[in-house]
Amino acid sequence: MGAPLRLGEVLLESGYITRERLERALSLQKESGGKKRLGDILIENNILSEDRILSALSRQLNLKYISLSDVPVDLKAVARVPKATALKYCLIAANMENSVLILCINDPLNYYALEEVKLITRMQIETRICKRDDILKAIDEFYSEIEAQKAARGANETAAKTGARPLTDLKIDISETSGDTPVVSLINSTLYKARGAGASDIHIEPFENNINIRIRIDGQIVDYLTIAKSLHNSMVSRIKILSGLDIAEKRIPQDGRFSAKLEDAEINVRVSVMPTVYGEKIVLRFMDRNTVLDNADTFGMDREDFEKMTDILKAPHGLIYITGPTGSGKTTTLYMIMEALSHRLVNIAAIEDPVEKNLPKINQTQINPPAGLTFESGLRSILRQDPDIIMIGETRDPETAAVSVRSALTGHLVLSSLHTNDSVSAIVRLIDMGVEEYLLANSLIGVAAQRLVKKICRNCYEEYTPSGSEPGLILKDAPSLARGAGCHNCNNTGFKGRAAVHEILYIDSNIRSMISKKSPAEDIYGYIKANKKMKSLRESLLNLVLEKKTSVGELLKLTYFTD
Repeated sequence: MGAPLRLGEVLLESGYITRERLERALSLQKESGGKKRLGDILIENNILSEDRILSALSRQLNLKYISLSDVPVDLKAVARVPKATALKYCLIAANMENSVLILCINDPLNYYALEEVKLITRMQIETRICKRDDILKAIDEFYSEIEAQKAARGANETAAKTGARPLTDLKIDISETSGDTPVVSLINSTLYKARGAGASDIHIEPFENNINIRIRIDGQIVDYLTIAKSLHNSMVSRIKILSGLDIAEKRIPQDGRFSAKLEDAEINVRVSVMPTVYGEKIVLRFMDRNTVLDNADTFGMDREDFEKMTDILKAPHGLIYITGPTGSGKTTTLYMIMEALSHRLVNIAAIEDPVEKNLPKINQTQINPPAGLTFESGLRSILRQDPDIIMIGETRDPETAAVSVRSALTGHLVLSSLHTNDSVSAIVRLIDMGVEEYLLANSLIGVAAQRLVKKICRNCYEEYTPSGSEPGLILKDAPSLARGAGCHNCNNTGFKGRAAVHEILYIDSNIRSMISKKSPAEDIYGYIKANKKMKSLRESLLNLVLEKKTSVGELLKLTYFTD
């Protein structure tokens, strides 16, 4: 057997690097005490990109250079290689063909890695080259899936043998599950998997014969696990203890929260328990949601909406509302706005339920109704703290609405969220809460309605010619549209990631006059449309459809077509 190839020799033969640059990289490697790989040094010092290095290796070694997102991964193949080995050598087994293991690796010149995998699996190896970050992401995703399935099997077996029993271990570290009881491991692994997949919620749903566990990714619920019904009491007890809820109470809804350790990070989870005919359903929501939105530096808005919102925020006092249904990203937008405002020389106070993210330079208060700290009483106290800007997590009742209006009228800039379908409906909702029209007209300065729209998966993206069933408004401007065919990368949904769309209403003098005169909402809509005062949610969504970033189905689901 000949001596193994070296990366430097491959790059020189491919003409991707000069002898001088290679010597420089080797010198840097020597300075590191040999702890760093040559490839890492070339990338870190901008001598060569990872793509060029892997392309050279692919041609020289006659190996396929692939993207893992394009490859269907078989969990049985993944499980053939221990996770520790996969992390040690940055590799993952993707598939099996007869007695051949398809191995994706970042460093195909690592002879020891390939030999170790052969010894462990006792299979022939067929190598593919992949980017390091893609492999590490796949390791995190697929090994957590294996761990969750293993935990589910263990929990089911335990339930079959001994029956379910309440668990009382308050400590939770979802990075380490091997030493825990089966139900604890199952819950920990589910949290780990959902967090890694970018989920916002976990739904634990009891039915007559089993428990369904589903996770919400990009606003869409997908099936995850089905487990034995006998585990239900143990799971509920475990989660209730973690979140400080009453284990004995099963007749009424309960809400709580807990913190969990994920590797080196702390995550916060909101818990909602609701009685159903087959037992208590539990929804776990990640409060520090990791959904990545487009245009994060502009509050998730396009440039036109961002400039309009920035102008509204220049007001020294008044009311600004972010509106939309549950799960539309209102709190995320409010937090982005508050972070931007915190750079001003102002005193900012916030009262929330719950505090979902700690913000620098902002005094945040968590309401506590049993102790008498409500939105209303908290706001009254905040006003004695000399704030310039006040953020109210949500305007839920007439008392909070009334105090918010009075705060805005006495020289404060007040921001809050409201549950309405569009921006004009916020006016109707506040009046319905009992706010006098003349007070609202003199305090409200802007409303931003928001929705989150799913983006077409770029891995299975395809264009098509619209049929006669498509809305006529689209057909006039679009010779072709786009959709996602569905692939393993997007859980066969056709969508991956989300973008926010907005309609931003600035309350000008004419709208103020119409509010004071108790004009119906239809007249306000008519004025806005006739004078082009606002780009509607439907128009924003239609633009994304025509830009082939989302589908017609998303447009029809999120807005009502009347044309």
